[in-house]
Amino acid sequence: MERQAIFLSSPEVWERGHGMGHPLKPERLQRTFDLLVAYGAFQASNVCVLTPEPASIDELAVFHTMEYIEVVKALSEGERGIPAGRYGFGPGDNPVFASMFETESLKVGSSLKGAKLLVRGECDVAFSYSGGLHHAGPDFASGFCVFNDAAVAIHWLIQKDLRVAYVDIDVHHGDGVQWAFFDTDRVLTISFHQDGRTLFPGTGFVDEIGRGAGVGYCVNIPLPPGTGDEGYLWAFREVVPPLLERFDADIVVSQLGVDTHYKDPLAQLALTTHGQEGLFKILSELAPRWLALGGGGYAMDVVPRAWTIAFGVMSGQTFPDELPSNYRRKYGREWLHDHEKPPFSSVNEHHLRSLIEQIVSIAKELHQIA
Repeated sequence: MERQAIFLSSPEVWERGHGMGHPLKPERLQRTFDLLVAYGAFQASNVCVLTPEPASIDELAVFHTMEYIEVVKALSEGERGIPAGRYGFGPGDNPVFASMFETESLKVGSSLKGAKLLVRGECDVAFSYSGGLHHAGPDFASGFCVFNDAAVAIHWLIQKDLRVAYVDIDVHHGDGVQWAFFDTDRVLTISFHQDGRTLFPGTGFVDEIGRGAGVGYCVNIPLPPGTGDEGYLWAFREVVPPLLERFDADIVVSQLGVDTHYKDPLAQLALTTHGQEGLFKILSELAPRWLALGGGGYAMDVVPRAWTIAFGVMSGQTFPDELPSNYRRKYGREWLHDHEKPPFSSVNEHHLRSLIEQIVSIAKELHQIA
């Protein structure tokens, strides 16, 4: 049966960002939208493009503290005398920027709108590609993330008495979402990421399994640097389908960071667009209703292609591998999929597979996966 797919996008988030030189460039969102338009993806009868509204203060407050929300608003308006560093702001990852409150609350509003549309039965899958800001805590910014749209949307969903599974495939551990639901059995969180001993945020180890009522409902698969398509997909198939089948979620929320790509400048996994498409397809098969969020991705020629592939999977469309001529002229890329392979040896690949198998074996024992 054809899935009804909604794509949530606002030009406002294309125009505002963390500033010159910051890795999280809003241009990647515009390029993704442009590529989908060039392919005619939004003309399909089962696809609708909607513009989100900013999350209200009350909506933000289901996860964030009122003090923090007020601080973000004041900093955004240029108010001085606020100890920004106490809340995670400063030079580097989380600079204060003009219209920060409006921009970041719009990203939360986008993901929240997707959740509401799914609950109302107006779609089967919603893609909030400006979302996926999984590092922010209740009262602090972290890792380029000001507000945690995933945590807000999941809180809203469980208030509707829904069971939610959260699957995070960003190269960085989804720490903010994990800690938000570490003590509950109402949300299953699964994070696949590069080993925290080698990458920010330094968490997400296999023995982080939840606390109290949440024991067993937090799953982490930390992968060694250099992990490619074959090893990642094998681990994903071993762990995710049995866990989701057992949990029997009403809605799957996924964070689709594509900084797992071998060209990403901020991390060291080695996936290609083919491997990423494999992950998108598995998620599509497993999700009864699917709220898909964006996330990381810092190679400008990779992100639009990967998320276009993702939306194709969500909406049941297959796009030609040769990019549309108007997009090629504007952005200078030839192919939708990677035609080159990541640079690593077969000896290294064998060693990595052994490490991955050990990690998966430990996780399966901890979580009683047959």
